[in-house]
Amino acid sequence: MSSALLADKKVAILAASGVEQDELVQPRDAVRAAGARTVLVSVDGGVQDGKVRAMRSDIEPADLFTVEAMVGDVSVDDFDALILPGGAVNPDKLRLDEKAVAFVHDFVASGKPVAAICHAPWTLIEADVVRGRTLTSWPSLRTDLRNAGATVVDQEVVSDNGLVTSRSPDDLPAFCNKIIEEMAAGPHRS
Repeated sequence: MSSALLADKKVAILAASGVEQDELVQPRDAVRAAGARTVLVSVDGGVQDGKVRAMRSDIEPADLFTVEAMVGDVSVDDFDALILPGGAVNPDKLRLDEKAVAFVHDFVASGKPVAAICHAPWTLIEADVVRGRTLTSWPSLRTDLRNAGATVVDQEVVSDNGLVTSRSPDDLPAFCNKIIEEMAAGPHRS
């Protein structure tokens, strides 16, 4: 992968404490390796001492990550793409934050690439952006997605007009590759 492919791109990674570590780190490292700059964005209730605590399998504390911006202080116009890592606790915090939900809604509406893995589609549901879209997710969210108007499939990665979703950490290689592909293609316009 060329390190210059995404050289002019800036990516927001929206996460709160409870984020699944591999789902934060692997996509971040993949887009960085392709040349993009990343910014860890969070919400007021999801940060302690300027950091978010990642988890492994939702129960084992993992590393701390420094928050670079608060969601209320950034705009969709500041970024070229958005990554929503999972973990059950992380998207549950995000979907309760009005600014985070508005940011996700506006990002999807912009047509810029948005990537959500595992439990992260909960935030997409709260942002009311899944109706009429085809997505995948962790199995326990699939009924929620269908009830919100999405078509749900069981595939390692799905891309619907720039909205990229995957099921679990096992799907990270395909998820990361698709994020880079969508970012290189640029915004989708309906």
